[in-house]
Amino acid sequence: MALSNFLFAQCICYFLAFLFSFIVVVPLSENGNDFHGRCLLFTEGMWLNTNLTVERQRFTVQEWGPEAACRFSIFTGLLSLLLATVQAWRTLFFLCKGHEDSFFYAFLNLLISAFVVFITFIASTIVSVGFNMWCDAITEKGSMPNSCEELQDIDLELNLENSAFYDQFAIAQFGLWAAWLTWLGITILAFLKVYHNYRQEDLLDSLIHEKELLLGRSSSRTSLQDEKSGMI
Repeated sequence: MALSNFLFAQCICYFLAFLFSFIVVVPLSENGNDFHGRCLLFTEGMWLNTNLTVERQRFTVQEWGPEAACRFSIFTGLLSLLLATVQAWRTLFFLCKGHEDSFFYAFLNLLISAFVVFITFIASTIVSVGFNMWCDAITEKGSMPNSCEELQDIDLELNLENSAFYDQFAIAQFGLWAAWLTWLGITILAFLKVYHNYRQEDLLDSLIHEKELLLGRSSSRTSLQDEKSGMI
């Protein structure tokens, strides 16, 4: 019963990781298409007057953000999605069959989960910090009359589709941090599993040792009785 509950908890966590990873990959991929491959994370720019006679400003990008930042975030989401799918199917199979992982596979699962926690935290930080820099650039650190969310409804005249960038990255940020928390929970469960298997194997070794001692004592007693009967 305890094993079934543990596997069920793992299965739920993997399903949540799959769900959160999915809502990371979709908006980031859509934003990449809308911005024609450009990455808005860590982008630098400013509002400049279009000419001296008309007081009309236009946002000018000085330097687009590194494409590696967006690619790494999408890669992290895809990796989390793939691993969550495989592990959810595997855990569900064990739950239905009543099987249990060996110590080696439980330890390997712990290492994989810890690695995903690490890279998901990095990706979450990159997206959060990079998107804040983009919002600071287009709002001039809050000095503009429009907020970052309101500016997605205004054509920035950058020859790209910017009508949904705030919603896309708000969803992606939520998905990444939620996935990080979920994988952190998965890692804790994996550690408990390794500890449980270690204690079980240690207990099994102790039982085997006690059995050998008992067998040794019984054999010595039998030989002693045989010697006594021989003397009689």
